[in-house]
Amino acid sequence: MTLLKSLYAGIASTSFALAAFPALAADDVKIVASFSILGDMVEEVVGDLATVTTIVGPDADAHVYQPSVADAKAVAQADIIFVNGLGFETWSDTLIAESGTEGTVHIATDGITPIKVEGEIDPHAWNALTNGVIYVTNVADVMKEAMPEHADQIAANADAYIAKLEALDVDTKAVLAKLPENRRTVVTAHDAFGYLADAYGLTFLAPVGIDTEAEPSAQELAVLINQLKSEGVAALFVENITSPALVQQISDETGIEIGGRLFSDALSERGGPATSYLAMFQHNLGTLLNALAPETAS
Repeated sequence: MTLLKSLYAGIASTSFALAAFPALAADDVKIVASFSILGDMVEEVVGDLATVTTIVGPDADAHVYQPSVADAKAVAQADIIFVNGLGFETWSDTLIAESGTEGTVHIATDGITPIKVEGEIDPHAWNALTNGVIYVTNVADVMKEAMPEHADQIAANADAYIAKLEALDVDTKAVLAKLPENRRTVVTAHDAFGYLADAYGLTFLAPVGIDTEAEPSAQELAVLINQLKSEGVAALFVENITSPALVQQISDETGIEIGGRLFSDALSERGGPATSYLAMFQHNLGTLLNALAPETAS
C-alpha cells in the first residue's frame, strides 16, 4: 500500500473535527493545498487569516506533475496540508514522505460518494457544485479546529462562499435542464466531467480516461470516432491542461466543431477566465451553453 493510500485510509476514517493538532496562532499558520482549485477554496475559507501555498498551479496538470524542491520545502514547513484524495495526486505520497513534514494531512473529499469511470474512481469531484460545498465544509471544519479564536470568522467566510456555490448550482441546473436530449452529449479530451454529467444531466465522452497520462490506442480512437459519426454529439471541447491535438483530430475526422475550451483540473493564470473555482464553473457553463444552445447563452 502506498503512503498516500495509507494516509487516506487513516484520515478518511477520522472526522475532520477530531484532527489531532494544537490550536495555531493566526500569524504562524501555513497551509498547503495540492492544486489550484482546492487552493482557491481554502483561500476563500481562511481569507487573510493564514498563508496558503498551492503545489500544482494554474493551467498545470496535476496528473503528471513532478514536485520540485520548493514544493518539498513548502510541505515541510506546513502546519496543515489539504489534498483532494480519491487517487488524484499520485505524486503526493512521495512528496509528503520525503519532506519530513509534521503538518497534519486532510482529505478534502471526505464524505463525497465517488463515481467510477471504467472501474476506476473518478477523483474530479469538484466538478459538481454540491460536492464543492462538501469540500468547503471540510476545509472550514479543519480550520475552525486549528484556529478556534477565529472560528466565527472562518464559519462566516464558509457560509458566504457556500451560499454563492449553492446559488450557482441552482442556476446551472435551471439552464441545463432546458437543453434538448440531442444537445446533451459532448466530447472532452479526458474523463474529468463525470460528476458534472451526473449532477446536471449531460453525457461526456472522452478518448482518454481519468488520467491524462494515458493515451488511446489507434483502435480505441477509431471506435470512438465511428461512435460519434453514427450517434452524433453536440460539440467537442478542448481543455486547459491538455494538448488540443487529439480533440482537433476527432473534429477533423467527424466534422464536429470544437465548441471552446473547458477548465477541468486547474484554474487559469491571472487575467484568464477561470481564476477562481466560481469563475471556472461560470466559464465552463457559459462555454457549454454557447456551443449547445447559443440562443440561451448570455
